[in-house]
Amino acid sequence: MTRLLIFEPSFRLIEAELSAHGDRLTPVVLGADGGFTVDGAAIGADDVAADAVWMSGDLYGNPAARDFFAATLKSPDLKWVQSAAAGFDHPVFAQLVNKGARLTTSHGQAIGMADYVLAGVLDHFQRGPERRRAQAEGTWREAPFREILGSTWLIVGFGAIGQAVARRAGAFGARIIGVRRNPDSHPLADAIGAMEALPGLLPTADVVVLCAPLSPATRHMADARFFAAMKAGCVLVNVGRGALVDEAALLAALEGDAPGHAVLDVFETEPLPADSPFWAHPKVSLSPHASGVTGQQGGRNQALFLDNLARFLAGEPLLHEIDPRDVLNG
Repeated sequence: MTRLLIFEPSFRLIEAELSAHGDRLTPVVLGADGGFTVDGAAIGADDVAADAVWMSGDLYGNPAARDFFAATLKSPDLKWVQSAAAGFDHPVFAQLVNKGARLTTSHGQAIGMADYVLAGVLDHFQRGPERRRAQAEGTWREAPFREILGSTWLIVGFGAIGQAVARRAGAFGARIIGVRRNPDSHPLADAIGAMEALPGLLPTADVVVLCAPLSPATRHMADARFFAAMKAGCVLVNVGRGALVDEAALLAALEGDAPGHAVLDVFETEPLPADSPFWAHPKVSLSPHASGVTGQQGGRNQALFLDNLARFLAGEPLLHEIDPRDVLNG
């Protein structure tokens, strides 16, 4: 019998699918009020004893999350945690892996994030702010724009998100260079480089997209030397983690022309403080860590969880399992 800890809103959505596993699965449900139940009967937080956990997207940012995480960490025989997030740099994941739990993450947000990247770059290339300003002024004014065709995109972190960006930019005729630990070629990239090759690749790129996970090796990877190596007028996009970028160095670099524009969805401090210079910076487009928030993301994450749950119960390999060393060293 596997005890599955799940947040009530998610439980209601997939209750029928969970019931199909019969007596092999016992859902332990956390309500929004912080109370735990099994088959409708209340139990104490110390009695959760989960074997498996579904950290669904509706849990993040909810006040009940604290009780959920506490019960997860207290579960003595925890074996597997499925997260709706793509990243695994939060300290709680290291604690869970240190307990011996397997961790799987989701790439359900990759499609929305890739759309966001293309939209941000296209808006800058096509001089969107100027067009909107002219419309607001009632001015009939041409704004010649730049094409993606023939541009070079350097995508740092060539996993699911980076590959989704490559698929879209490549369809517009961009040349794609992926940067990742595995140097093997990839059908979506014209070239693949190792992280060590990044300084030599930066001067070739018209667009640099950061979608690498945060680790000691990638923290502040975009620093003063990084920006000094960039091509004038280059666009920087960060949809990875805010700490990939040395923000003071970025602000200094924006005073020049490398990068010429930054599209930022993530920041070191979130929410972004009201007095941050990024809010009103003329060379910055920003959003509140929402690049993957689409109407379809939740369904994809849910489908992945149900797939992995069936695999877990059958003793089969799990999809998108994270190497514990990456978590513990992060």
